[in-house]
Amino acid sequence: MPFLTNNDYKAVSDAATLEVLHQSDQANLQRAETYALEEICSYLRAKYDMTAAFSATGAERNPQLVMIAADIALYHLVAWLPKRMGFEMREIRYKRAIEWLEAVQAGRATPNLPPLIQPTTANPQNGIRYGSWKPATHQY
Repeated sequence: MPFLTNNDYKAVSDAATLEVLHQSDQANLQRAETYALEEICSYLRAKYDMTAAFSATGAERNPQLVMIAADIALYHLVAWLPKRMGFEMREIRYKRAIEWLEAVQAGRATPNLPPLIQPTTANPQNGIRYGSWKPATHQY
């Protein structure tokens, strides 16, 4: 079952964009959604279990993740249109989505997503690295 539904696009786009969306080839829409989900994964898979996050259905899905995925998918879909109709608004929303993904990646935003479980320790990854430099000796 796909992560995004047609109703998810209603929250992030106007009627004209939805009309274009409904007239477009379903294969193009599916390809745009695949690109969007992979782009999201490229930012978040180091900290979060994206397979579990994208396997959620209905109300179990993270609403912010749904909105970001719809925005990015629409950006890719509109970019394929002749004369890039409505591209300016899609570009603004796409840039906002990427800024949010970068904030999550940097730890400035923390979405309610399943944490990545390390296979060797079975503990959630905390993202903290520790260690030190080799001691310096100042004997000449």
